[in-house]
Formats: sequence, structure tokens, C-alpha cells
Amino acid sequence: MNTPFHLKPHEHLGDPTQKRALNRLLFETVAPHYDTITRWLSFGRDRTWKYRLITALPPFTAPNCLDLACGTGDLAFGLAARFPNGRVLGLDLTPAMIERARARCRNSRIRFEIGDLGCTGLPDTSFDIVTGGYALRNAGDLDEALAEVFRLLKPGGVAAFLDFSKPPDRTAQKIELRLLRFWGGLWGLALHRNPDVYGYIADSLEHYPHREELAHRFTATGFKIVKCHRYFFGFVESVQLRKPEPRRAE
Repeated sequence: MNTPFHLKPHEHLGDPTQKRALNRLLFETVAPHYDTITRWLSFGRDRTWKYRLITALPPFTAPNCLDLACGTGDLAFGLAARFPNGRVLGLDLTPAMIERARARCRNSRIRFEIGDLGCTGLPDTSFDIVTGGYALRNAGDLDEALAEVFRLLKPGGVAAFLDFSKPPDRTAQKIELRLLRFWGGLWGLALHRNPDVYGYIADSLEHYPHREELAHRFTATGFKIVKCHRYFFGFVESVQLRKPEPRRAE
């Protein structure tokens, strides 16, 4: 199967507009294999990591939930199961992903729409929970995306994200990126005859802040970091954030 890529993904990652266009093109290409490849690339651990992210959320009674870069809907379905009185909206930039999520959906409390996680157009303070699986790393502009999540959350609301994690040490970064390029490249060749398709993971992670800088970005946006957990020798990290409530006057 040939892919539509004629340029290397890393050539587009420095410009937000080009990165969005690349993501739309790339995920349209991988959509038929997405559920399978996420399992294979994670050695079958992806579902467990997502389950743990969901179960670690606070016990809201009937939350309004938003899943960003929802893909084919794993976290959205998990949110609906975790909060049987809640409602869930899944947004993704890629129409093919939304089509597959809708085809899987049998729950009237979940809906899926096409949308950009950096500019959703949704009302301020309209969600109790925002989640994202491999979402922030794919944002056209990370700071814009974090500001959008902060805007959308109600005071006291929670955001939880799962993604690949880059260590601060440069030597460790090089080792991790080489391993990811090798592993992703193998599957890119096997499924698409193009190693750059899943080699994109390493390319995007190379442009992404390391975990200490990312934590700084979270707090600079206004979030409080509640908890984080690393998996797979630190290659993957789950982080839970909270939007503080306004201080009451004494």
C-alpha cells in the first residue's frame, strides 16, 4: 500500500499550519490500521494505559466530558463507561477517524465531531473533564492547545493526557528516539511501504518538550499537576491536571 507522503514528516513539524495539514493527511492514511497498530506499537499495553487514565479520574456524578484527538474512540468509550450519567464529546481533526468512531458507537450519550483541539469553538468552562490520548504531541501549537483546554474546563475540572514522554537527558533522548524510529519504521514498511508513517512518532516527539519542560508548560498555563505515572521504562506518561477554583474572598 503506497502512502501520499512525498516529503519527510519532520520537514512540516515546525510550522503549526503545516503540522495540522500533515496530521490530517497522516491519520487519514493510518485510520484503517489505527486500532491494530496502537496495540502492536505498545506491545499490547495501550488499552491498559488508557483504562488506568480513566479509572484515576475523580468520581464526578454526571460530568460533561471532552476527548480531544479522539481517534476511533477508545477514551470516549471509557469515559462513558466510567461515568454512566455523564455525556461525552469526542473531537478529531481527521474525518476517517470520526467515521470509525461513529461506526463503533452504540451509546447515545457519546457523540463524535470533526474539530481541532487547538481551536474547538466550544463554549468557555463547559466541561468537567478533558482527556487526550496521544493528543498534545500532535497539536499544531502546544501552548495554544493547553490554553484551549484551560478555557474549556470548569474551575475544579480535570484534564488527563496519555502520550509518549521524552526524558530531559540528551543521551537518553537519543536512545529513545532511535528505538522509536526503528520500531515505528518497521511497521511503516510492513503496512504502508513507508517507514516515515510511524516514524512520525519519533519525529513529533523530537519536537515536543521533554517531561520537565512540559510540566512547566502545564503550570505556566495555570494548571495544577495532580498526578503522573510513567510506563514502559518511561517511554509513555499519563498526567492528570486540575484547573484551580477561584480563591474565595476572606
